[in-house]
Amino acid sequence: TQIAEHFTKIYLNDEKKLNILPATVYPKASENIKEMIEIIKILIKRGFAYETHSASSGQADGTVYFDVKKFKNYGKLSGNTLSRMDNLLKAVRVSLETDKKDSIDFALWKKAGKDRLMKWESPWGEGFPGWHIECSAMSIKYLGDTFDIHTGGEDLIFPHHEDEIAQSEAATGQKLTNYWVHGGYLLVDDEKMSRSSGNVYTISDIEKKK
Repeated sequence: TQIAEHFTKIYLNDEKKLNILPATVYPKASENIKEMIEIIKILIKRGFAYETHSASSGQADGTVYFDVKKFKNYGKLSGNTLSRMDNLLKAVRVSLETDKKDSIDFALWKKAGKDRLMKWESPWGEGFPGWHIECSAMSIKYLGDTFDIHTGGEDLIFPHHEDEIAQSEAATGQKLTNYWVHGGYLLVDDEKMSRSSGNVYTISDIEKKK
């Protein structure tokens, strides 16, 4: 929490220096677990999600996946359609053992190990949300089933935004957003800016280089 608060403060200060108007609300994923669970329950009820079961005992093991093939319009944003995904993953399925029905299915809720610090109670036991369900829960809560513009980096188009569309529209029956606006990569010396490359600069860092 302290780490998140530290970087949030830096982000908001830099945003102010760029004269970017602040948002009305800055929701936190950890404060919207209830909303995520409710969406997952709806998806299970509508047949778009399933809980996995132990191969040895047959008992439910606390992880829930989205059944991608039940969402017929999957791939409409990125072009990674179901038929294309099938071809891409054929080689993977030969050697990959998984508790999923299909390799393309993605996690909505994951069972938490004993040593995991951040975990919450759910109808499927102690666990934590998948990466994509967080955005759907918060956008639906604060912006409604359909909102006008969804932004993000181009590296999020697939799988994050594609999965967000699938789970949101499967849960609400409504179009997620009217327009997608994706920003390109920031380049430093002709290389993509990324933490792994060690070339990430904040506004404050750039100010110090003056």
